[in-house]
Amino acid sequence: MKNIGKAFLSGLILWTGMALAGSETPFPGDWQSWNKASTPLASIGALPGCDADVSALPPIYQETVEIYCAVRPEGPGAVDILVKPAVADAYKGRKGGFPDGTNMILHLKDLQLLFVTGHTGGAAQYGVYKEDGTDVTDADASSILGVNTCRVCHTGYADFCVEGQCGASQ
Repeated sequence: MKNIGKAFLSGLILWTGMALAGSETPFPGDWQSWNKASTPLASIGALPGCDADVSALPPIYQETVEIYCAVRPEGPGAVDILVKPAVADAYKGRKGGFPDGTNMILHLKDLQLLFVTGHTGGAAQYGVYKEDGTDVTDADASSILGVNTCRVCHTGYADFCVEGQCGASQ
């Protein structure tokens, strides 16, 4: 019975063109009232375009540009980094210790997407949403919009990322 259900579901996904949502953290309905973080990326206001030479940047930036260019070939465009007001001190401290719940967002404004980081028991959780709250996180672990992509990058650069928060020291 399980295989029949999987086959039906796979066929339905192919037929409708829909992917299953797979966010690990809930959509923050109040995201528009969150604080804009002051970071080097936020001060630039955008990630480099896909035709930019990013070879001189740290590897995490190179990979980030590559990933987001796979989402939008002309480049990810304008960004904001948003932080839930209640976690502003933890964010500024860059030492982790985030409470359970959704805490940080990379807002790709031109794409109207929110790359969301939350926490459960200190472990980072990820999701991708449209600005209206539609979960577009692909349940397929190999998808560019899957939580595995977020997790690999956020844990693969331990010198740069702490509990899902990536960036240079503030």
